[in-house]
Amino acid sequence: MTAGTAPGTTSGDFGRHAARGAAVTMVGQLTRILVQVVSVVVLARFLTPNDYGLFAMVMAVVGVSEIFRDFGLSNAAIQAKTLSDRQRDILFWANSGIGIALGAIIFGLAYLIAALYGKPELVPLAQFMGLAFLLNGVCTQHRASLSRSLRFTTLAVVDVAAAVIALAVAIVFAVVGAGYWALAWQMVTLSFATLILVLIASRWLPRLPRRGVDMRGFYRFGWNMVATQLVGYAANNTDSFVIGLRLGAAPLGIYSRGFQLLMNPLNQLRAPVTRVAIPVLSRIQDQQARFDSYVVRGQVALGYTLVAGLGLVAGAAEPIVALGLGERWLEVAPVLRFLTVAGAFQTLALVGYWVYVSKGLTARLFQFTLMSAALKITFVLIGSNWGVVGVAAGFALEPVVSWPLSLWWLNRWAPIPIRKLLFGVVRISLLTLAAGAAAYAATVLTVGGGSVLQILAAIVADLAVYGLAALVIPAVRRDLRMVLSIVSAARRSKTPPAASTEPDGPADDGSLA
Repeated sequence: MTAGTAPGTTSGDFGRHAARGAAVTMVGQLTRILVQVVSVVVLARFLTPNDYGLFAMVMAVVGVSEIFRDFGLSNAAIQAKTLSDRQRDILFWANSGIGIALGAIIFGLAYLIAALYGKPELVPLAQFMGLAFLLNGVCTQHRASLSRSLRFTTLAVVDVAAAVIALAVAIVFAVVGAGYWALAWQMVTLSFATLILVLIASRWLPRLPRRGVDMRGFYRFGWNMVATQLVGYAANNTDSFVIGLRLGAAPLGIYSRGFQLLMNPLNQLRAPVTRVAIPVLSRIQDQQARFDSYVVRGQVALGYTLVAGLGLVAGAAEPIVALGLGERWLEVAPVLRFLTVAGAFQTLALVGYWVYVSKGLTARLFQFTLMSAALKITFVLIGSNWGVVGVAAGFALEPVVSWPLSLWWLNRWAPIPIRKLLFGVVRISLLTLAAGAAAYAATVLTVGGGSVLQILAAIVADLAVYGLAALVIPAVRRDLRMVLSIVSAARRSKTPPAASTEPDGPADDGSLA
């Protein structure tokens, strides 16, 4: 069976499954964020800044290694039009092998990490944390199998349950005085609990790999994904590197506070949407009309939720910083405002990323990422001449320029509803700008009432603009009805159909681009 709609499933049913999956995954992610907040609040009572610092030293290396963790093979399995049992077995052993290799590399690098920082206690810490790579490698294809089958509720339950179990273990170790080992045990326990839960949920035991199974398409897909992520990782860290090198620690502290206040939560909110979008679009990649409709609906949904929220943050940047970080951090406000622009266009560009991955166009994605990375590095370097705010402006300018270029580049290799996407972003951008300006005006008018009153006034002004636009602009009214229909579909959804695994046979020659 190919990756279309399963037998007995109507187009409307499939749409409700997709909407339901997005809703469930978002709720799961919000719950995980709540668990993370509880983790920070509770563990901070028992651990010292030195404990967190030692853990962060190891994570700086582990974070880079994480890019190689699944080698893009999870998305390759999800995207494939057909996936035989034998191919899935081989992917399992490939990911397990990568996990073992990375764990061994971290084990050896532990001595170098300790020597680099002059901290011999980092050796056993890094070596223990290397276990997480082995566990994650074994887990990768079981998670991919659940995602390919659109079992988003199961995945959300697994993620939340594993996070809660890991937090409980960390608290126990922290209470007994284990120090930084509590954080290491939290990381490894999270990987172990996730592995056990997905094994139970997927009910799949892989067999030994067999020769003669064509895997070229999967490996080509995976390599391009890894190369893309490496380039993106380097480009996305250029801003902090340039600020630290040219401007010093204090400006970097200001920039990092703004980045963590906005981009980290935004990334956590965007991640579940992508986790749903890629398997859903992969299932209908050969049904062009439905595929285009889902892409347009996805852009609208992002534009009137996450992007709308970013407009509010831009308008109320000063009181948000004052309330969240304190009055002495008000220099963060202009940085935060530029970062909302970057976040908005990165969010709108997500639909292009979905198309690249779901259509198997990872080589084209890598080529585009090289271009966008060059733009980002150039703009950040130029902006650094005007200080930390200039860096933020350069960081924001890149996605504004790259977004239309991405659509043009993507349309060369895969047909997309480019006219609808272009006009949709123009409409969303103008509306977000107007709402953000109204929010800013509201904060100025209520400046004497304190940060909380300013934020409340900004929210009212922002909503008033959207309400007025819905009344007088038919296109906005249609967009909002579309968002409401997605929410309604999520509430009415039934259990999603399972995606089949094919009998042994090649997945290349058309199944992977």
